[in-house]
Amino acid sequence: MTGADVLTTRALGRALLARQHLLTRATVTAADMVRHLGGLQAQAAPQPPYLGLLARLDGFAPEELTGLIEQRRVVRIALQRGTIHLVTADDCLTLRPLVQPVLDQGLRGAYGKRLAGLDLDALAGEARALVEEEPRTFQQLGPQLAASRPGRDPAALAQAARCLLPLVQVPPRGLWGRGGAAAHTTAEHWLGRPLDPAPSLDGLALRYLAAFGPATVADLQKWCGLTRLGPVLKRLAPGLVTFRDEHGRLLYDLPDAPRPDPSVPAPVRLVAPFDNLVLSHADRSRVLPEEYRLRLMTQNGLVPGILLVDGLVAGDWQLVEGGRGEARAVVIHPYAALRRADRQAAETEAERVLAFAGGGGAVRFGEPV
Repeated sequence: MTGADVLTTRALGRALLARQHLLTRATVTAADMVRHLGGLQAQAAPQPPYLGLLARLDGFAPEELTGLIEQRRVVRIALQRGTIHLVTADDCLTLRPLVQPVLDQGLRGAYGKRLAGLDLDALAGEARALVEEEPRTFQQLGPQLAASRPGRDPAALAQAARCLLPLVQVPPRGLWGRGGAAAHTTAEHWLGRPLDPAPSLDGLALRYLAAFGPATVADLQKWCGLTRLGPVLKRLAPGLVTFRDEHGRLLYDLPDAPRPDPSVPAPVRLVAPFDNLVLSHADRSRVLPEEYRLRLMTQNGLVPGILLVDGLVAGDWQLVEGGRGEARAVVIHPYAALRRADRQAAETEAERVLAFAGGGGAVRFGEPV
């Protein structure tokens, strides 16, 4: 193997930023960006998908994504890693069957004992009828399912329905400036189309590489939550290129995907909370320095907004909506002292967030700790 076959951590970081449109913002539609990214993390409503697109798109306004949600062109549904993602309607119907094993495993781990001996097919049929009659929250659905199943835990029954059925969250849930309780119906009912009867794991892997590569098998598995995907990438290998990282691990990639020179400058960016930029690799060091991993990714599973400096996590941030008598603010917490130019760039990005959120407000910096 020659030195040219090895991609440094910095080179991997620049490739990821290029594919995530965090080196240069794109001018494509919001729908096209959602599709390219394979969806955006949306478990915290409503900010993350909107802020994720804002970081990547020029000229993006909240009304564009709100319209896509209301027009049923994008939906919120449990997908990769069993977490809520905002995806295009087409991806919803294709990806949801592929990640069924992830949801099955999560249900067994959290509620298996409470569901033992239950007729899951009958439960799914009853739940489908209820949510297709009208969208329902889990707080409504669970007791309704428990009414004919005395002694069963309503929360476990609702979560079983979430696993067994492709449940989408309907608006106003997830709408910027509005929001609402997470009420669900089936994807088939909401979109008027069936799930993809023959979804492709090959297609899933290629989509991942386009947005997150170069990557190892472990990286792909971390992103989607599935296991045993090595044979998929091996099958695709004749049409791919391969490299090694600095630890000797095998990386797969698309031949024509961008792999910028590691010296390419990376602008300061404010990336959304829970962004897949930092959640989609087994080895996150391409963007997340090890010394900051525990600060950014807390034990309770919360991931704040991310301050990127020179392509690496350098702090976190939060958009704080002002309460009574208080102004809206973007609060930035750098993990180390920032150079003047980087601080100014972060302030400019924060002002862009404030303008997106409706104008006005303040930018505040916390002291490095």
